[in-house]
Amino acid sequence: MSAVLRGQTQAAPERQMLRSLFDAALQAVDPLQVLPHYLPLKPRGRTVVVGAGKASARMALALERAWDGPLTGLVVTRYGHGEPCERIEVVEAGHPVPDAAGQAAALRILQMVDGLNADDLVIALISGGGSSLLSAPADGITLQDKRDVTDALLKCGATISQINCVRRHLSAIKGGKLSQRCGAATVVTLVVSDVPGDDPRVVASGPTLADDSTPQDALQVLSRFGIQPPLRVYAALRLGLVKPPAMPLGLRHCSVVATAQLALDSAAVQARAMGLTPVILGNALEGEARHVGTVLAGMARQVAGFDQPAARPVVLLSGGETTVTVQGNGRGGRNVELLLAQAMGTSDLPNVWGLAADTDGIDGSQTCAGAVFGPDTLVRGRALGMHAGDFLARNDACSYFEALDDLVVTGPTRTNVNDFRATLIL
Repeated sequence: MSAVLRGQTQAAPERQMLRSLFDAALQAVDPLQVLPHYLPLKPRGRTVVVGAGKASARMALALERAWDGPLTGLVVTRYGHGEPCERIEVVEAGHPVPDAAGQAAALRILQMVDGLNADDLVIALISGGGSSLLSAPADGITLQDKRDVTDALLKCGATISQINCVRRHLSAIKGGKLSQRCGAATVVTLVVSDVPGDDPRVVASGPTLADDSTPQDALQVLSRFGIQPPLRVYAALRLGLVKPPAMPLGLRHCSVVATAQLALDSAAVQARAMGLTPVILGNALEGEARHVGTVLAGMARQVAGFDQPAARPVVLLSGGETTVTVQGNGRGGRNVELLLAQAMGTSDLPNVWGLAADTDGIDGSQTCAGAVFGPDTLVRGRALGMHAGDFLARNDACSYFEALDDLVVTGPTRTNVNDFRATLIL
């Protein structure tokens, strides 16, 4: 799961330090490391495993290795994020826009939990990405309707909580509806959280957890961003055709097994071992990516100029999920966009380096996790005839860093606690 930094400039020790911090963060939230500590007791009856998300296959593998009783089940993950499980079937499907494979998997999962009784146990393995991967449209709504609404929400700058609010009310499985189908069985939900605040009801739109939002809340999200949904979607929400689930019959338990904070704490330990002073700015920073990048640049300038809030050498650590309002047609990604804005804000400082990457290994729809920058980033860009501001304006930061060989490439990490950022000031 170690990150790869490309190009001759990547041999610089500062970039290697940033890579080491990112690797430590990934290791701390690997489901193979964290999930076995949260396993429930074995039931008298059957154990059925269901799940969805970019970490779900890795979670299933961890469960198989730690569970010595019989298991059956199915989890759905993003294409390329599977694991070689033996007892739990792994299905790959589309993300971030749902597809037919995810719809078929969701319907199969609903069928698997039908007819269970009080002696049976359902273990739900839930992680970020599950909202699109576990796609079962509500009655009267088509998969294309959900695809159109999801695509519009992803491009308008909506937060993950806002997006998932809409998704829950267009679904036959999210917002606790899967839990309802489990009936009298005990349901234990294990969550790898990718949402700011770590509310498990928001992760993958909470298929096994009760939802306290309403169809009106979903309509307000659509209205706020000027999204005109298909008429079937509007009718379902407006007329209340998508009903909240009834209270489940059996016992329900939920544990969040991995978070952004866990990743940041591990990176902080690694930083101290390298002689750096870590400052954790927060695990849930949100906002427009380029604006957050500008703010992080300002914080780096304060450390570089005044040794505040800590004396150098310092590394500023943060997590969370920024958003991008798409205005151009470039190859973006929220982490590379944030990083390019940050690089522009510190270009005159000789002692600032930074890394921003998604812990799932995919920054948006790109094949990189993120990128790194240093004091020479804009200089090297200009030498190639590139002007950073132009690339930022057209949401093309990935192309900029790719031309410099400054992308961070991990491949699928099979975990997902959202974004990791480290700014090094020496």
